[in-house]
Amino acid sequence: MKEHRYDIYIEEKLNGTRLDVVLSFSVPEVSRSFVQKLIDGGAVSVDGKVCLSKKEKVKTGQIVSVIVPEPEELEIKAEDIPLDIIYEDSDVLVVNKPVGMVVHPAVGNYEGTLVNAVMYHCKDSLSSINGVVRPGIVHRIDKDTSGLLMIAKNDFAHSMLAEQLAEHSITRVYTALVYNNFAEDEGTVDVPIGRDAKNRLRQTVFPYENGQVPKGAKRAVTNYRVLKRYGRFTLIEARLLTGRTHQIRVHMAYIKHPLVGDTVYGPKKPELGADRGQLLCARVLGFVHPRSGEYMEFSVPLPDEFAAILAKLEAK
Repeated sequence: MKEHRYDIYIEEKLNGTRLDVVLSFSVPEVSRSFVQKLIDGGAVSVDGKVCLSKKEKVKTGQIVSVIVPEPEELEIKAEDIPLDIIYEDSDVLVVNKPVGMVVHPAVGNYEGTLVNAVMYHCKDSLSSINGVVRPGIVHRIDKDTSGLLMIAKNDFAHSMLAEQLAEHSITRVYTALVYNNFAEDEGTVDVPIGRDAKNRLRQTVFPYENGQVPKGAKRAVTNYRVLKRYGRFTLIEARLLTGRTHQIRVHMAYIKHPLVGDTVYGPKKPELGADRGQLLCARVLGFVHPRSGEYMEFSVPLPDEFAAILAKLEAK
């Protein structure tokens, strides 16, 4: 793998500055989160000695050296698959993923994914931080969930967007049709989620233990709001404060409101003709643009199948 080495002479004006701050503005197009990875990986040294602390304060006259790996060569096949592009510039691509499309290649499924389509569209303009299988992918949604995804077209954009995800500052609002009526109009589910030990393809809840997140789980928080009631079914808006695998599906099932069409966490037999998967759409996505600093927000309509089911409920 090719690497780039940067040697930074610490001038008097930088005396007493934290190591990660110095690297963030001295090395082209890297964010603090990426700098942290470099420090943790032993790629940063001060006067020839490896430094593993981002809080290390540099001194005038020192030489800070950092080795930045060149992006990996991407090997997944690009495919001419139509994309519903909502927004695009030199840093970011926002797409509306259809139901049934897998986000990135995995074992036994290396073609027909969103990554294959994005690689064809963007050519060589994709971040490589997530490796050869997930170029440009900053976050994911399930195969049978439709809606908005942001794609990073370079490593700088990827690092900045990933930081926002880690800080839970990205707006992600979903629309879902769930079973049963709600007594309340809105609420919050704050229950940790982790992989189900009995079924590795499922996630499950791990209630807090003495106020602490149990081992093997991560904190998960979902805010929800009732949009409309249809007797046995309810249309809701779910807003993610965290982004765990299957979070909305697991949380709604936990409070006895599984998603219609979700045969993994809900009834095994789909109702209302929802035989293509859970009725869940990532309708709103908002983030601060990695380069301009401007807040941007996008929204999409519900997919045709979802809208048709709601129309039938409205007609009853």
